[in-house]
Amino acid sequence: MNDLIEVKYALDTFYFLMTGALVLWMAAGFSMLEAGLVRAKNTTEILTKNIALFAIACTMYLLVGYHLMYSSDSGGFLPNLGFLLGAENTPDDVFASGGEVYYSARSDFFFQVVFVATAMSIVSGAVAERMKLWAFLLFAVVLTGFIYPVQGYWKWGGGFLDAAGFQDFAGSGVVHLCGATAALAGVLLLGARKGKYGKNGQINAIPGANLPLATLGTFILWLGWLGFNGGSELKISDIGEANAVAQVFVNTNAAAAGGVIGALILARLWFRKADLTMALNGALAGLVAITAEPLTPTALGATLIGLTGGLIVVFAIVALDKLKVDDPVGAISVHGVVGIWGLLAVPLTNEAATFGAQLLGIAVIFGWTFIASLVVWFIIKAVMGLRVSEEEEYEGVDITECGMEAYPEFIGSKK
Repeated sequence: MNDLIEVKYALDTFYFLMTGALVLWMAAGFSMLEAGLVRAKNTTEILTKNIALFAIACTMYLLVGYHLMYSSDSGGFLPNLGFLLGAENTPDDVFASGGEVYYSARSDFFFQVVFVATAMSIVSGAVAERMKLWAFLLFAVVLTGFIYPVQGYWKWGGGFLDAAGFQDFAGSGVVHLCGATAALAGVLLLGARKGKYGKNGQINAIPGANLPLATLGTFILWLGWLGFNGGSELKISDIGEANAVAQVFVNTNAAAAGGVIGALILARLWFRKADLTMALNGALAGLVAITAEPLTPTALGATLIGLTGGLIVVFAIVALDKLKVDDPVGAISVHGVVGIWGLLAVPLTNEAATFGAQLLGIAVIFGWTFIASLVVWFIIKAVMGLRVSEEEEYEGVDITECGMEAYPEFIGSKK
């Protein structure tokens, strides 16, 4: 019996670690997507933000965030403050549980830490091209160490949202809505890029520098999302769980495909063009939409959930532009607006979910993250400022913040 438990423990731990590695690979996807959708003169800085925020997220979650999120009482509101990781599982712990402890405690930390980095990556693109690098990194310390873990505890750590029946399988709310809400608070204080909006209400397109790179980033994210959702099943070592993981993979892929189709068709009907950036955001919208519940829908149902997300994201991007909320990569629309849709879609296929509990979770995650983030952004603005100068923005933050250009051989790269 112990031999079987040991094999299952090793298999589930390995699966957990490998899906976590796929989620880590999403950091490359965010980096490439954002680098492709900003102007050439801001590429180095956006890449610097992405690798630095990942390092900060890993360190802050190790120091304090993981303990906040997973070491508190069930059904509670206030998490316990503590530091570093707990003890690793021992063979006696595993055998005494009869196999109920089915993966390494360290593998759980690794899987969770790449999730918090994903939430912070969402913020990066929304505030691109005009925010001071060190102001952004200071906010990353607070979000990944404190803001994210608190709302994460309320659901995944067994807090009051979990007790209320709020369902969020892999993080449409805990990860994506949280990151988008933090981004929204920052964008509102930061303001739009110079030249984005005209005096008479016109909206001026500011195209990205490298759409092949943005497309590569989207495919990397699509691949990494299989680990994001698949790993959230937590185990794979028996027939039922193996079948569940396979269903999650199929549904995740189907929703992304549906998102592309929905966004591309709507863009063609609305703009009379097959807009690549809308198709890319459609894929991500489909992925965000299915993340709240990738197991219970059929494959066709997942496709329709993703397709609806793809339609919603096009409307959301246009609507935010009309409201003069400048988001260079569409992160608030993809991860926030569609994250809400994904959470509301859960009761359509999961009998354990109710619309009331889902609305409560949406309100709590949005309210906590927005207020806490707005306070932190405001303090940073008062102390060191959020925005680079108008001249620095014109020249590009690559030179002013990082001292190097991503494409130095291209004449006119600052235009």
